[in-house]
Amino acid sequence: TAVAQALTVLKEFYAKAGEATALIQQQPVAPEIFDSPYTGMQSENGGVVGMLEVIQSDFARLEADTKASEATAQKEYDAFMTDSKVDKSAKTTDIEHKTAKKQDESQALTVKREDLEGTQKELDAALAYFDKLKPSCVDAGVSYEDRVARRKEEIESLQEALRILNGEDIA
Repeated sequence: TAVAQALTVLKEFYAKAGEATALIQQQPVAPEIFDSPYTGMQSENGGVVGMLEVIQSDFARLEADTKASEATAQKEYDAFMTDSKVDKSAKTTDIEHKTAKKQDESQALTVKREDLEGTQKELDAALAYFDKLKPSCVDAGVSYEDRVARRKEEIESLQEALRILNGEDIA
C-alpha cells in the first residue's frame, strides 16, 4: 500500500540522515556540546514514522473488520436468497395447486347448479300435479263419521242394485 511505501522511504531516509553532511555547517572544531552528529528527533515521540505506523495499523484493522463484515453479510445474503428461492418455489407450487382446486370446484359447482335446476323443474312439475290431484283426494269439511255413513249407504245401494240385477225379490 501507499502507507507502507511511505514508511519504507522515510525509514531509509532517517537511517541515512545521521550520516548526511550536505547541509551541515562545517566548523574546524566541533563545540564541546556536540559529541555525536545531529540525527533529528525520530526516537522522541515517534514523529512522522510513528504516526504513519499507527495509521497503517489502523488501516489494517479497519480492512480486516470490513472484510469480515462483508463476508458475514455475503453469507447472510446467500442464506436469504436460498431461503427466498425455496419459499418462492413452495408458494408457486401452492398457487398452482390452489388454482387447479379452484377450477375443479368451479366445475363441480356448475354441475351441481345444473342438477339443482333439473331437480327444481321436476319438483315444480310434481307440485303442480299434486295441486291438481289435491281437490279430488281431500274432502272439504266432511268428518270421518259422515264419510263412514256415506260409504255404508253406497254399499247398501250397490248391494240392492246387484239383487235387482240378479232378479231377487225386493222386500
